[in-house]
Formats: sequence, structure tokens, C-alpha cells
Amino acid sequence: MTRRIAVAGASMGGLRAAEQLRSAGWEEDIVVLGQESHPPYNRPPLSKELLAAPGSAAEALAAVTLRQRRTATGIDWRLGAPVTRADLSARTLTLATGEELAYDGLVIATGLRPARVEVPGPRHGRHVIRTIDDTLGLHRELCPGTRVVVVGAGFIGCEAAATATSLGCQVTLVEGGSGPMERPLGRRLSDGVRRFLAEKGVHCVSGRRVVEFLSETGDGYDAGSHLRCAGVRLSDGTEVPADVVIEAVGSKPNTEWLAGNGLDLADGVLCDESMRVIGARGALPSVVAVGDVARYPDQRTGTGARRVEHWATPADTAKIAAPALVAGLNGEAVPEPAAPLPSFWTDIFKIRIQGVGSPALAERIEVLEGDPDRPAAGAALGYYRDGRLIGAVTCALPADKQLHYRKLVTDAGVAARLAAV
Repeated sequence: MTRRIAVAGASMGGLRAAEQLRSAGWEEDIVVLGQESHPPYNRPPLSKELLAAPGSAAEALAAVTLRQRRTATGIDWRLGAPVTRADLSARTLTLATGEELAYDGLVIATGLRPARVEVPGPRHGRHVIRTIDDTLGLHRELCPGTRVVVVGAGFIGCEAAATATSLGCQVTLVEGGSGPMERPLGRRLSDGVRRFLAEKGVHCVSGRRVVEFLSETGDGYDAGSHLRCAGVRLSDGTEVPADVVIEAVGSKPNTEWLAGNGLDLADGVLCDESMRVIGARGALPSVVAVGDVARYPDQRTGTGARRVEHWATPADTAKIAAPALVAGLNGEAVPEPAAPLPSFWTDIFKIRIQGVGSPALAERIEVLEGDPDRPAAGAALGYYRDGRLIGAVTCALPADKQLHYRKLVTDAGVAARLAAV
């Protein structure tokens, strides 16, 4: 009887997992189950190029749809059919359609959803950026002169603020408890990014958080008789009016459908170094997780299991998870897993900030080149833990410089592993 691997999630993680399963030699059935009706697409442009100029819905989708490898054949794509429940002991999935689907192997690739600011106030008129439909809806409201409040100063918040400003909007960026991208960049470079944003016309509000969303009356009612958000009240009592509010305060893993199976779902799905999901009695040979829903050991820094929310994570983890799952289903030894090297980038007002390694885990930061107070002029910083370089970030530097600092981080990791042998 033909065996089946089910991939729960049809975004980049699901696509890369299906491709890698074929590359690992799995010739039997693969079914990919996705919540959205769209085929897998690239998300980074949603808060940048696509938000600025999406064109028609068809043009926008065509611009970001991911190409599938020609070797990834015979895959059953079931879009618009998300998984609502899993029974790992029975090896069955329940879909939103009510269908029950049996599987032999399972790939968890359900990714994340945007977190929301849980304070009083209306929801209508508040946007998030996670799907192509989010971006299309938001773009329609970003007209010249529109007052925009962006809540949250991580990557998406800063990108959205820059894009809206470039479209002629009046943008206020409410940073909250830390500066622009401060966690991965560190305080000094974050301060430099704030100055750069301000120079470009973004009004940055530091050290204050949103405590209430304000509502308007009269014309503020929509067809459904819901009040529309008209601004925010900050923790110092300041009121900031807005025509559009963008919430960019992080993400939450989509793991609710896995409840009741004895898994550690405290922050994503806990996995071992081979991306096999950890059950009550150890690693499950028939279940793996990929992408930013997976929490797995950081072999490069030795700091324990964590989730990595970077663009390269789905591909990096799929290369590990697929061979492990195929080996487990065939009763074979699991291959020695690689240690992924995280990387990230952001483009703000056409200035690229690019990172490699794990800067957020650093105990000490050093300036390697340039001036972080002036990131648009070019800078590089090194991030150290236990005396070892574990990350580097470059700003507005050419590709050869980025490769140079990437090699420094890679070489430092190799040296550390050799010393530990």
C-alpha cells in the first residue's frame, strides 16, 4: 500500500519541505495542506516593494509566487484546506472541511500569524502585514497625506513606516519598549537607524507604548456598524490621530491544532537537532517541523532551543527535516544534521541592512567598520558571546564586504567546533 507524507502548511516552509522530501528519495505520496487559497509565495516584499506598488491582485501574486523545483513532481496541493486538529497517535489530521486524512509521516509547517496589540479600542481600520491580501488592502489606504501610525519597530514595522513615507503619508512610528530593530542590531545601531528614519521624515516615538485605540463617531461607522480606529493613546497620555494604523508587534506560532498530543508548544514546536518533534518519550520518527514554527537547538551558539524567524529558515530546516523523516519512515539511521547559519536582511529607504549569525544573543558588540550612528554611509558591527564572534551586521556595504563578514562568522564557528572536539 502506498504511504503518504502530509505537509501541514503551504507557505514557503511547506514548499521547501515537499521539494526536499523528493530530493531525499521519497517517491510515494505527498499532500500539502494550506490555509490560503494562493500558491506558496515570498513574504519579504509584502512590506516593501509590493506595498509600494502592487499593481493588480493578479500582478501582485505573480510577482511574489515562488517557483517550484522541476524535481518536485507528483505533489497533491490542497489549498484553502487548513488542518484544524491532529491525532499523532492515530496518525490522522482533521481539515477545516471536516475531512479526516490519514498519514504515515507528518511535516509541521504552519508558520506564524501576526500578534495584535491587546488594549481597548476598535479593530476596524487596524492593519497587519502577513498575507498578500493584507498588503493589497493596506496599499489602497496609503494615499499622499494619509496619517499613518505604525505600532512596533521591528523589521516589518520599520519597513512599513519607510514604505508609507515614500508614498507621501505622514508616518508616526511608535517604538514601544525598545528602539528600531534593537533586539537583532543592538542599542547603538538602533539609535543610528532611528536618526536615519527621522531624516527621511518618519516621526519616531520612543519609550512609550499604546494603551488604547481611539475611535471616531459619525462617519467612522462602516457598513457593519463597527467603529473605525482613529488613532492611539500612548502610555504618557498623548493622543496621536491616524487614518490608518499598522500593527507590527511580532508573531505567534500556529500550533493550536497540535494541542492534546503531549508536545511542548510553549513557543512553537520543540524539536531535536534533526527537526524531529519531541514527544513525551523523545523524538518522534514520523513527525518533523520546519520553518519559524519550529523551536530547535542552536548548535552554533549552544544556547538551547529557539525559533528563528528569518527568510532562510524554511529552506535551512527543510534540508534537515526531510532526510530525517524519510529515514525514520524507512527504519534507517538519521543523517548527521547540519548547523544552519541564520541570516536576515531589511531594506529601508533603499538602504540594505544585512545580518548573519545570531546577533541578538551577543554579550558584546564591536564596531568593525564605519559609523553605526550614520548607517546610510556604511557600517559593520561584530557581535560576540563568550569571546567568540557569533554574528555580524552590515549597513549599506557592497556585496563583497557582506561576504567577508559572513566568512568571519562562519570561520569562528568552525574554530569553536574544532576546539570542542
